[in-house]
Amino acid sequence: MSRTVYMFLDESGNLDFSERGTKYFVLTSVCIKRPFGINSLLESYKYDLLEWGLEQEYFHCSEDNRHVRAGVIKRIAGYVDDLRVDSVIVEKRKTAPALTMDRRFYPEMLGRLVKYVIRATPISTDDEVIIITDTIPIQRKRQAIQRAIKVVLARMMPERPKYRLLHHDSRSHYGIQIADYCAWAIFRKHEQGDTHTYQQIREAVRSEFDIFCNGTAYYY
Repeated sequence: MSRTVYMFLDESGNLDFSERGTKYFVLTSVCIKRPFGINSLLESYKYDLLEWGLEQEYFHCSEDNRHVRAGVIKRIAGYVDDLRVDSVIVEKRKTAPALTMDRRFYPEMLGRLVKYVIRATPISTDDEVIIITDTIPIQRKRQAIQRAIKVVLARMMPERPKYRLLHHDSRSHYGIQIADYCAWAIFRKHEQGDTHTYQQIREAVRSEFDIFCNGTAYYY
């Protein structure tokens, strides 16, 4: 019997490869099975916050205050058995200059992450994978990057399973908001050595692939 596998993606760190940019860029995927039981927990928590006087439209880890963040992490931590979290870790100074172009870097990193997760997950040829990312962060080049992602995925995954790639605002899916929180926790671990939040979700983390761990350093 065929099924649909949902994969939500988000990133932490920035795409600035100058000295002003972050040291790391982390792209994270979260696979969640329906019926998405964690969604009801986060929905209930959002209304708890409204009743406590906080107008919380949606969750965004870097913008949420520490009390809200702790509440979201607590609910994610209670649901780790139903989540699969994978990340590509990019130490940006090791990125070849030609790869830092917007139309190459983001599509390549996304393609490699998606390919790995699909191959590592028990997915049959009859299944369909629905990949949902946050809206492409660079608006002026959004269409070009979207086309590049499709080209990269077609090159990296010419065989089945079937997949669809969607770009939705993070407010529209709790899955993207969960991916945002997980990406933030993994990013903090690598960027600042802060593992407090990471330790609470680590049982869900299946892989953290340092993509340039054996590569050449390209200094500014």
